[in-house]
Order: sequence, then C-alpha cells, then structure tokens
Amino acid sequence: MAATRTLKGEKLEKELLRLEAMKEFERQYEDCAFICGVDEAGRGPLAGPVAAGAAILPRDCTILYLNDSKKLTEKRREELFEEIKEKAVAWSVGIAGPERIDEINILRATYEAMRSAISGLKTVPDLLLNDAVTIPDITIRQIPIIKGDAKSVSIAAASILAKVTRDHMMMEYDKLFPEYGFAKNKGYGTAVHIEALKNFGPTPIHRKTFIKNFV
Repeated sequence: MAATRTLKGEKLEKELLRLEAMKEFERQYEDCAFICGVDEAGRGPLAGPVAAGAAILPRDCTILYLNDSKKLTEKRREELFEEIKEKAVAWSVGIAGPERIDEINILRATYEAMRSAISGLKTVPDLLLNDAVTIPDITIRQIPIIKGDAKSVSIAAASILAKVTRDHMMMEYDKLFPEYGFAKNKGYGTAVHIEALKNFGPTPIHRKTFIKNFV
C-alpha cells in the first residue's frame, strides 16, 4: 500500500508499535478464530441514519494509520475504508434510518443496525468486541470495551466502515437537499443546518424526535 512508502525508519517503527498495542484485545482471545469489531456512527445528528460497522480482520493483518475514525482526516478515512474492505476476512455495515430512529429511539435503532451488520457478515464470528456496549438479542459472545475504537484494531476498522458509509450517504442526501449543508455537516446540528431547518423546515431524512427544539 502507498502508506508503507510514506513512513520510514523511526516513524514506521513507532506506528507499528502503536498498532501492536491496539491488538491487545485480539491477543487476549486467541482461542477465537474469528474476532469481529463492532462500532457505530451517527447517533447524535439531527438528520440521516445511524450506521454500524462490523469487521473481522486476519490475525496477521497490519493496516497503517488504523485508528478511531474521529481521529482521522476524511482523506485518511477514505483510504483506510478501501484497505479494510480489501484485507478483511469479512465486513458489513448495517443501517437504521431516521423513521426507525423516531419509532424505537436512537439506542434501540443503533442496536438494530449493529445486529444487521453482524448478520451481514459472510463469516460467523466467534467473539464480538464492541465499542462500549453490550448488544441485546445476540447469542455470540461479546466484550464491551470503553473507547474501544482507539484501543482495538477490529473496533477501529468497524468505526471507519460505519463512518465512511454514513458520510457517503449524507453526501448523496446533500444533492437532494442542498440548503442544509449535509455534505459538510453530515446531519449534525451546525449553525448552518439549524438555520436551514428554521427557514425551510425538515426534510424526510430529519429525525423528528431530534429537532423539536428547532421547528
């Protein structure tokens, strides 16, 4: 990959050490053949879906710069998104739309998206490493890890899959509803977004339960 050519010497050694530290949880459960990281993106926005990523990485997999998606630039996330899909044993993204979020609440919709992502994997995992949550109605063994997207390579990969997939969806919605700035704000409650809500009203992708204070 191009990334290996941009790091040399001490910088490369430092990055490889950081990634080795992020494999701590995967090493703890070496009895499990397939470990799946699970994370979500989009719980907080006023508009658009919540997305959940699930990623099973090979044991010997090294993906430079892999980290919590929030700590990466958009360009880096896009590059890692492609590399994760290429190298993963299996990956999947589940979606719960704004209507579903309004219907059952954001937490339950997030769990639903996570279950959808897990069921969409072509390989059944032996263990789930989740970012901070225990997913209801799942029979697979699962371990919640606080701030897991910065501590586990599997969860970091899942966070990038969820974030980039959702961002792509919001960029498409921006073409339909250009007044709201979805390409930039991704549905979060920025000043531009809130002003557009007040001026133009909600779109079909707004979460009605999230925008009561603005319309």
